[in-house]
Amino acid sequence: MRSREGLHARLRAATDPAHRALEASLDWQARVATLGGYRDLLGRLYGFHAVWESAIGSGLADEPFLAPRRRLALLAADLVHLGLQPGAVAALPRPAAPVLRGPAAATGALYVLEGSTLGGQLIGRHIAGLHGFSDAGLAYYRAHGPAAGAMWAAFRTRLDAFGDDPAAEAALTGAAVSTFAAMRAWLCPVPELPAAA
Repeated sequence: MRSREGLHARLRAATDPAHRALEASLDWQARVATLGGYRDLLGRLYGFHAVWESAIGSGLADEPFLAPRRRLALLAADLVHLGLQPGAVAALPRPAAPVLRGPAAATGALYVLEGSTLGGQLIGRHIAGLHGFSDAGLAYYRAHGPAAGAMWAAFRTRLDAFGDDPAAEAALTGAAVSTFAAMRAWLCPVPELPAAA
């Protein structure tokens, strides 16, 4: 029998390179330094969440667990606060939809989205200080607010259920790595090549 603590440690280790690559490429402090940059980042996040939350919902098939973890509506509220019309929000570009076959893969993808709520608390405080926001405009990064720790603990309990099944763990880990990579590809701009002389 594998230790439950071991699953989270193995998952964290397996996703670490992809997680670090995303953080290095994202350069979130530079992106949120202006309101326009912040709005653009939220717009990309909206597109990502629009397709990934839907795919996670299909694979997980447990809406009572997922519903309080959905953040698409929070992103929409922030974008409207920053001046986008609801129709413009709904029309924002989206990446290709992933296919998450079953609860293990869906949980792996959710690990990435749910884990971002913890770091999001720090980012939210930074943006609040930078742009003078209180609550409006920060719904996405404030997400679970004071309940963030409890929500993460509940997610870890769900994660533990896969600790004794190597095939499920492989599906979960693969989906988590793929989600980090997909998020990096969608959120992080590719530097333009210099024009030919």
